[in-house]
Amino acid sequence: MTDRKVRVRFAPSPTGPLHIGGVRTALYNYLFAKQHGGDFIFRIEDTDSNRFVPGAEEYIAEAFQWLGLPFDEGVGIGGDKGPYRQSERRDIYKKYVDQLLAEGKAYIAFDTPEELDAKRTEIQNFQYDATTRGLMRNSLTLSKEEVESLIAEGKQYVVRFLIHPGEDVLVNDLIRGEVRINSSILDDKVLYKSADNLPTYHLANIVDDHLMEISHVIRGEEWLPSAPLHVLLYRAFGWEETMPQFAHLPLLLKPDGKGKLSKRDGDRLGFPVFPLQWTDPKTGDVSSGYRESGYLPQAVVNFLALLGWNPGTEQELLSLDELVAQFDLSKCSKAGARFDYVKGTWFNHEYILHSDDAALTPAFQEILKQNGIETSDERAEKVVALMKGRISFVRELWPLCKFFFVAPTAYDEKTAKKRWKDYSAQQMAELKEVIANLDDFSMEHQEAVVMGWIAEKEYKTGDIMNAWRLTLVGEGIGPHMFEISHFLGKDETLRRMEKAIEVLG
Repeated sequence: MTDRKVRVRFAPSPTGPLHIGGVRTALYNYLFAKQHGGDFIFRIEDTDSNRFVPGAEEYIAEAFQWLGLPFDEGVGIGGDKGPYRQSERRDIYKKYVDQLLAEGKAYIAFDTPEELDAKRTEIQNFQYDATTRGLMRNSLTLSKEEVESLIAEGKQYVVRFLIHPGEDVLVNDLIRGEVRINSSILDDKVLYKSADNLPTYHLANIVDDHLMEISHVIRGEEWLPSAPLHVLLYRAFGWEETMPQFAHLPLLLKPDGKGKLSKRDGDRLGFPVFPLQWTDPKTGDVSSGYRESGYLPQAVVNFLALLGWNPGTEQELLSLDELVAQFDLSKCSKAGARFDYVKGTWFNHEYILHSDDAALTPAFQEILKQNGIETSDERAEKVVALMKGRISFVRELWPLCKFFFVAPTAYDEKTAKKRWKDYSAQQMAELKEVIANLDDFSMEHQEAVVMGWIAEKEYKTGDIMNAWRLTLVGEGIGPHMFEISHFLGKDETLRRMEKAIEVLG
């Protein structure tokens, strides 16, 4: 690290929902910034007006609010380097486009899409570069008067970066080490379009990073081919001293490791690939989200952090503060990270297990209301405490614990056949009398009296407990029997036992 203040940015395009791979990229930026006492900046790259999707920007901001990864500066927050939407920075970019043109480092091209398609048909593997630019309609092949005349006529044009061939471009990547690419394989990228008076990603990205004093660019591996171009642009502007350090993260791969993770993988295997549920404004199609699927945000953050990075220890459960303290870009993998969605479910189970019962209760109360149950937060919280060790998602509570709130009307045939003996009705009638005579219905007192009675009668504990569970629950599930009876209360326990004796006989 140098003395330069760490400033990183997450700069998505508002073209739809935020992919979980983008969330991981933002998370790594956040961890790096916080570890070094730096700034985490939110920028919207909306220069591609044709791909803009209404609601996408708001969706992205809400996702980070839910995840608990706040930005220090940017869209919706403010700061002294704004505006932070690229569409609001047109005048800024135009100044730098004009500078490159004036210095002969860029040129104007009038080629139509049809002309470009024709050239691609004519020349195999065509790209607009030093070997082909002389065959095209641009300010390098046209006279100054012709160029001015075409612009005056309102002909649409683009500004292309002039790349000189045969030059080795060195990118020092914090994850991948030294990456060297020859400029001859690069094409003269479009930097600006007259059609909408907006720059492309490449120019806007460089200008914004420079003016916003970005110290490190931490982004996905898919942007690695752009890095040499960005280095050349920094040089063209004379900004080598302020060029950020690059770090290109490994891809998130399909669960089987074969190819990049896509929404289709989630649809096929039943897991979300977006942080929040997304409704397509054009089609109305709904895509699932981690929030709506019942994941805890802390679990999602922990899970994502370990996809492509690990702290070098066996520890898997790490709080956000622990992740900040231990994060190290040099420990990021160069290879792609397989998206183990089953492990994601395990993380959610662990975080539920370690969560405060009261924090989980509101979500459980929603489920109870959907099933027509009105109960106090206190009773709902007791059930959460008893049952949360058995679930990976709060939504799984209801089928496991509805017996706490609804008396059985039928008894599981398989369990009854196995657990209800010829003598069970008689034993349950006796146990019912024991329970009826209890003045203290606490778990401890119940257990002491009932276990004493079993010993005195020389009954088998398994016979009693299994049959008793069937009377109260209707099947062979649930926590410790005295926890169930204590929750139900003495009167409800006796009612359920009487009903079961009558039905099961």
